[in-house]
Amino acid sequence: MFAKLFTPYRINSMTLPNRLVLPAMVTRLSGEDGFVNKDITDRYVRYAQGEVGLIVVEAMAVHSAKSGPLLRICGDEFKPGLTELAQKIHGTSNSKVVPQIIHFLKIARNGWRQKIEDLSIADIQLIIEQYGQASLRARECGFDGVELHMAHAYTLSSFLSKKNKRPDLYGGKSLDNRMRLPLQVVKEVRRMVGDDFPVGVRYLGEECIKGGYTTEESQVIALKFAQAASPTIRGVDYISLSAGGKFEDAVHKDGEVLYPYTGYSGDRCMPPMEYPDGYNLHMAEAARRMLRRYGFETPVIATGKIPSPEFAEEILQNDRADLIGMARALLADPDLPRKARMGESDKIVKCIYWNVCKALDENFHQVVCGLWPKDLIQAPRSDDAIAPVWSVPAPLAVLVRSGNIRLSWKQATDNEAIMGYEVWRSDDAGASFSHIYSITTSMWTDHLAASGIRYQYYIRAYDLAGNKSVPSNVVSAELPLEVALPSEAKPIARPSFLKSTASPVIERSSTIAAVSIEESLKS
Repeated sequence: MFAKLFTPYRINSMTLPNRLVLPAMVTRLSGEDGFVNKDITDRYVRYAQGEVGLIVVEAMAVHSAKSGPLLRICGDEFKPGLTELAQKIHGTSNSKVVPQIIHFLKIARNGWRQKIEDLSIADIQLIIEQYGQASLRARECGFDGVELHMAHAYTLSSFLSKKNKRPDLYGGKSLDNRMRLPLQVVKEVRRMVGDDFPVGVRYLGEECIKGGYTTEESQVIALKFAQAASPTIRGVDYISLSAGGKFEDAVHKDGEVLYPYTGYSGDRCMPPMEYPDGYNLHMAEAARRMLRRYGFETPVIATGKIPSPEFAEEILQNDRADLIGMARALLADPDLPRKARMGESDKIVKCIYWNVCKALDENFHQVVCGLWPKDLIQAPRSDDAIAPVWSVPAPLAVLVRSGNIRLSWKQATDNEAIMGYEVWRSDDAGASFSHIYSITTSMWTDHLAASGIRYQYYIRAYDLAGNKSVPSNVVSAELPLEVALPSEAKPIARPSFLKSTASPVIERSSTIAAVSIEESLKS
């Protein structure tokens, strides 16, 4: 079933046990001192227990600027904790681990932020040196490689951006100018760590803002990273693509630091449930195609709402990417790789991309998954093999009310604990049932149901280990095509320009439409 996903994959001196990658994901579990603590260690060891091929530890700063709870790699005092983290991950499974290292500019609660135009040449030179020193520390701490953060709203991404307004050789409308600092960083990192230490880069496949660059440039950026600064300097060993997450369209809340994932570009960075699966795949595909065209085998990591190992395998089979990044899906169930490898994909707790994790980060709270049992700060782990059972023969009921289809059910029971319920839906066009939602309560409303379509539903309970119950009874429901006028409603006046020309059919349609919208707003 998985011809490629669970085959080992070599990147420079590092051999991954499989092609699944945990991209760097904010946890807000560290303290403001920047040191590795128990919660951080537990989070990443938990991923290693699930056997993901490559763990990219959340961004850690190459400098000492203040930034709340953020890991640091800017001084030797941080090396003992980072060394222990790498050792514990290696002692847990064959997962490989690299830290993502980042430089960011200053920002204030009133909305002011430092920009790259404010940096002097001396500041730029210091950034280059800081990346080199941090990469060397990563090697000395026993990590398997290092990933250079050049994405989203941060310093190196801002140099790469088409919105770069610097008037010198580090800016302007020239892509070569905009890439000057990123390539100088790669060159310095290589000088510090050598050619045999894996170096990856994460940057944007599209900026997803007005006037930002798209895949037309990002595929060329991929090529230049592979080529590096000169024929004598080894290029990066892998390319990881993200999208958006920019300050330019961020929504500023009074008294709070500007958060770069609140606008449309933030949605594109972490596509929510309303977006199709694999929404950003075209970016990885474009970069990979450009690299292969010029003879480079540099692997490309695809990310962005890739929900299942089956979909990941399909991407690999179609040569759309070389490695598959899953952040939220692995947060929901760190055991996803292990379960899939063992032929137990049905036990995976499936991410529904409702972005509770994103909202927690935005509001400066510890990042957890909304599908986990309440009050846990780590994903549950269980080796239980007993599936939940229904307490009554037909637990599922359906009610059509206020233009929505509402499901409710009697709770299931389990020998350990019920973790949640999966909602499955089909329609009268003959489509097979598909998983559309998961929830921890015993009631759910289908807000996306449309009138004129007959839907069928069933639910499955699942426990801490992901064991699923047998399907519940199947229920059917259909929203009416028309909404009747409320008895107390007054007729809606016809526009004057329609009085002499509108037919009764047009008048009736207009009336129904207006009342439907009004009722919708009330509900």
